Amino acid sequence: MKESHNILFEPFTIGKLTLKNRFVMAPMGPGGLCDADGTFNQRGVDYYVERAKGGTGLLITGVTMVENEIERCALPSMPCPTLNPTHFVKTGKMMTERIHAWGAKIFLQLSAGFGRVSIPAIVGNTAVAPSPIPHRWLPDVTCRALSVGEIHTYVRKFAESALIAKRAGFDGIEVHAVHEGYLLDQFAIAFFNSRTDQYGGSLENRLRFAIEIVQAIKAACGEDFPVSLRYSIKSFIKDWRRGGLPNETFAERGRDIEEGIEAAKMLEAAGYDAFNGDVGSYDSWYWAHPPMYQVKGLYLPYNQILKRILRVPVITAGRLDDPDLASQAIRDGQTDMIALGRPLLADADIPNKIRAGHPERIRPCLSCQEGCMGRLAQFAAISCAVNPACGREREYGTGTAVRPKRLLVIGGGPAGCEAARVAALRGHSVTLMEQRDRLGGNLIPGGIPDFKQDDHLLAAWYERELAGLGVTVKLNSRATRRELRDAAADAVVFATGSRPRTLELASATGVYTAEEVLLGQQDPGDNVIIIGGGLVGCETALWLANQGKTVTLVEVRQDILQVGGPLCHANEDMLRDLVAFKGIRVLADTRLEPAENGRLMLKTGQGAGVAIAADSVILAIGYAPEQRLYDELRDEVPESYLLGDAKNVQNIMYAVWDAYEVARNI
Repeated sequence: MKESHNILFEPFTIGKLTLKNRFVMAPMGPGGLCDADGTFNQRGVDYYVERAKGGTGLLITGVTMVENEIERCALPSMPCPTLNPTHFVKTGKMMTERIHAWGAKIFLQLSAGFGRVSIPAIVGNTAVAPSPIPHRWLPDVTCRALSVGEIHTYVRKFAESALIAKRAGFDGIEVHAVHEGYLLDQFAIAFFNSRTDQYGGSLENRLRFAIEIVQAIKAACGEDFPVSLRYSIKSFIKDWRRGGLPNETFAERGRDIEEGIEAAKMLEAAGYDAFNGDVGSYDSWYWAHPPMYQVKGLYLPYNQILKRILRVPVITAGRLDDPDLASQAIRDGQTDMIALGRPLLADADIPNKIRAGHPERIRPCLSCQEGCMGRLAQFAAISCAVNPACGREREYGTGTAVRPKRLLVIGGGPAGCEAARVAALRGHSVTLMEQRDRLGGNLIPGGIPDFKQDDHLLAAWYERELAGLGVTVKLNSRATRRELRDAAADAVVFATGSRPRTLELASATGVYTAEEVLLGQQDPGDNVIIIGGGLVGCETALWLANQGKTVTLVEVRQDILQVGGPLCHANEDMLRDLVAFKGIRVLADTRLEPAENGRLMLKTGQGAGVAIAADSVILAIGYAPEQRLYDELRDEVPESYLLGDAKNVQNIMYAVWDAYEVARNI
């Protein structure tokens, strides 16, 4: 292990509880990990045990409801100890015993609920809140104010749930949350709370709900039973459903840092034993769930403030999977512990790999949120784009092939690399052919912008993994009928990727694909028009705008980001806001007409014409599957498979997932 990383593995204490190291599994929505009676199912047990096995010192579960009457959730969606306490203890005990076997500890995160940020697919079209305020997702819904009696019920249920958790072997509780604009946070923030009773008005009154909860838990479970608080020192709310960007000047409507400091001191005095800190809210979701457009370690400057004012430990997440950055943050007094959320979905063995001196073997999280937050919102189940087995560890492993085969994989993009990796793990003899000079496929141009660097890390990870598994990789090799015959393969995977779609623009010069510009094969100049407002077009526009170029984004549809798979709200909202913030001109419902005298004519859906002079036109109008080789040769091999973009142009997640599914069954 690198000497500078030793600090990550020092034992640490929260209250009187000793943890074996400073790594924490950050809480994430437990979609798919519980049964209808509110207890953890076998998937949930396996999911958390896998992260304990990987070396994490403290696990914090995702949201666990303390009751299911006031804010009724469709079941199963999240665990709830009070629905069936006896069964919760039984299943919880089986999980905590296994986690403790690995020397890890586990906190159960208890929640008062969503309030105005409730997910319609789980809660429906009604919501509660401290006051009658607008719903975050449903513009026609005004939330109902909780009664004092309902608040008291919540407080009692927190105490009951904590005691059940203690019986089930949990080592502590995390209270969810004066953070991110959930129900407790709505009570704490004056923008949401206009009550005139003992739970509204002054900051002390607005924090009363959260204070009564920790006092009730301590009374039920004892002063030595640790209680952490999920806490946001700043909200980044510009207005209803509008967030503030990094480096943007705006008037904070939520909790500002000054009030955040005062609130933290009051909450510590009330009895909270640790603060699991971040910033943001559902109105600025890209802070609480940071996409790749946020810098790594984005919460460190804010949690350093908490470190200066609090005596109890501070836990920090936020894209901290780089052990150099993480260990330096502890030495610099920015945090006490390092929380990994999405990175532990991508690779459950991060602590073990760092301790073994092999951080380069960590499978990188892309911050794409397609398999985790996006999937939770769409399908109420958690997984990971680059780790298909996440959340289904037991039934979706690779296993060992009964009869090893000779496998030829054609194409070294994500699908081809994943197919080769999984097949080699299963014991097959694998050869991979790639016509370019490196592996990665569309990860290479896609990872050129600095905010997409993890795409390149994934390509490099595949290179190392395939080499370690003994896969024969042939670069600069184009597959032909002869190559196929000479390989004498029992099965062939065609993962030949896709090619950028193009347009013929009469008399226009300087027309390039986004891929050509990203790879540095063409210089776009300083004044650029990008045709296509999908993900590639918007990210290319942002990359060029960051270089100081003047960018116009043209989209034929009514709005940008309308094609491809649905993005997580955090990613889409931040990209949209950045496009506007960076001054990128967006012309939606607009078509490109033939060039005239060096100028391009753009016509709107209403027929109005806009003439624009530009140094170049960049085409980001999608990709076409590259299936020609498959169509030509598929009948000449005994077993053939078409995967990735070659089958259907989608995203990295489905390229990896489809390859995993097929290769684990070859």
